[in-house]
Amino acid sequence: MTILNFTSRLGIALLLGAFIGIERQWRQKSAGLRTNTLVSLGSAAFILLSISITANTGDQSRIAAQIVTGIGFLGAGVIMKDGMSVHGLNTAATIWCSAAVGSLAGIGLFAEATIVTIAIMLTHLVLRPLGNKLSKLPYIKSDIAQTEYLFTIKCKEIVENHIRILLIQHLGNDDKLLMRSLTSSDNGDPNNAIITAEITSISPQDLLMEKVASRLTIERDVMKVKWEVVGAQTDV
Repeated sequence: MTILNFTSRLGIALLLGAFIGIERQWRQKSAGLRTNTLVSLGSAAFILLSISITANTGDQSRIAAQIVTGIGFLGAGVIMKDGMSVHGLNTAATIWCSAAVGSLAGIGLFAEATIVTIAIMLTHLVLRPLGNKLSKLPYIKSDIAQTEYLFTIKCKEIVENHIRILLIQHLGNDDKLLMRSLTSSDNGDPNNAIITAEITSISPQDLLMEKVASRLTIERDVMKVKWEVVGAQTDV
């Protein structure tokens, strides 16, 4: 590779990285003009190094792969967590893209590097106001929610089938409820049975669960009835 070719590729990487950095500097981001320029320039330099030392006898992609890894550490340095908010993700992504621009310029794909640069600039200039408008729109949660219940009944073994039938009658025939499982175990005591039912509801049905629990509590040979909410999901 001639010095002229080396310099031209490095210059294109520097120029395109500077274009990206100008927009970032204007937005007063932590990674601005110099950072993006240096990232693009350094990526191009490593690509040129790879081309120079491997020529046609080695794998030129090995150094390019290490560029991606190295940029990951650099991008992590600009990401900051403030309470429940995370800042710097866009800046880190821009640095990553700047490395891609430099790599493209370094390998001699000038048109492709320019296209990627334009795409990065348009992403920041066009999608930023659109994102701000979307953030201001009210978010309406869906009224369709799923609540998962766990029903546990401890009773004598002789009334196990009777209690299972009652449970199915009260909960299994409701259109709003789905009985996902109904199991029994003796928990090491053959005289007793522990009945467990997993139930999914399309809406909270705490009052119904309490009524069914109260009804089963007064049954003969029933020692314990317990229900609890084990999960809730909103269909978004």
